[in-house]
Amino acid sequence: MKKLEFVKSKIYTRDSVELARKLAIMRFKSKKIVFTNGCFDILHLGHIDYLAKAANLGDVMIVGLNTDESVRRIKGGNRPIQDEVSRAMVLASLRFIDYVVFFGEDTPYELIKTIQPNVLVKGADYKPEEIVGYDIVKARKGKVVTIDYLEGYSTTAIEKKILESR
Repeated sequence: MKKLEFVKSKIYTRDSVELARKLAIMRFKSKKIVFTNGCFDILHLGHIDYLAKAANLGDVMIVGLNTDESVRRIKGGNRPIQDEVSRAMVLASLRFIDYVVFFGEDTPYELIKTIQPNVLVKGADYKPEEIVGYDIVKARKGKVVTIDYLEGYSTTAIEKKILESR
């Protein structure tokens, strides 16, 4: 398989039959599935640090990616800066991310129900019990983990810097 085809093969929708098959195999093999989610509009060092640390918590790293429509609802009309396919391809090209799965809702709750991760990860600006999907993961005796953000890196700060330099 060519490298670009390999990257594309890591991207799914929630209702994908192929994703369901892969999840069944992972569970059969007792793989520890780690899940996080976000918009990941302009990938930066803060994202890489966060995602790599999350991936270290298990065997399989799955990233839920907001669709363009859900990003607009959450972040406003000027976002996303990059379309969902571009954002998914960049994430899927990272060696430590095994799968990227689109979701169009405002929260990844339904996607978390589908994936049933062993570890749910979000930034440390959340309290674990406030994280969407906490109840699902805890009911399966999984862990909910928060990771500190790398100071000085955010998409909002990058966007602001770009706009100020015009």
